[in-house]
Amino acid sequence: APLDPRPSLHSLPVPHPQPVAMPGFAEIAPPAGRIWETPAEAPSAPKADHPLGVARAQIHGNWILAETAEGLVLVDQHAAHERLVYERLKREARSGRVVVQPLLVPLVVDLGPADAERLMAAAGDLAQAGLEIEPFGGTALLLRAMPAALGAADGAALLRDLAALLPERPADEALETRLDALLARMACHHSVRAGRRLRLEEMDALLREMERTPGAGACNHGRPTFVSLSLRDIERLFGRR
Repeated sequence: APLDPRPSLHSLPVPHPQPVAMPGFAEIAPPAGRIWETPAEAPSAPKADHPLGVARAQIHGNWILAETAEGLVLVDQHAAHERLVYERLKREARSGRVVVQPLLVPLVVDLGPADAERLMAAAGDLAQAGLEIEPFGGTALLLRAMPAALGAADGAALLRDLAALLPERPADEALETRLDALLARMACHHSVRAGRRLRLEEMDALLREMERTPGAGACNHGRPTFVSLSLRDIERLFGRR
């Protein structure tokens, strides 16, 4: 029978410590011609209480290869981090305590009349999500603050993307559902992109945060964020069993 290495979205054990913010992900320029990021010293052995294992390499700029106690895991770093940012934004919005980062210099964003009108009509929802806007004459808006979870996201691109999303939502949609859609789109603007090189410690930080976050087994679009293979599965692939 063909192997199905995809884990059940409910099969990943989820500890329940207090949520922590994701650490920053530094830009790492890969050496010329290198695909794998290898450690300078022998890495530690995977622990049984780390179901996603220990990071061993980054492949083709997007795939984290991790060794587990019973096999290996391959993680889509972009999809995984997007989900983590989304879950953090949801936690903050649900609690009514979105951590907001005021912009040192408010950003003027020029939009078409329809887009500016849609965004101002949704200003209350956006404020609940940590995005503070106000009219700035004509078809321009002033962006004063963004959720801290978005880091240095492009505010102008974010507003244009949200303006495009709003007409897609049903007029009678429940507030929580509408807010979740906005948060999911916002999370896309601050996720580790494919092609971004990560250090091994950054990969491990991503794995640990995934283990702490309920729902991290699937991205915002419902696709798996990781697949796993047991040693038995690997041996079968090579005809050894």
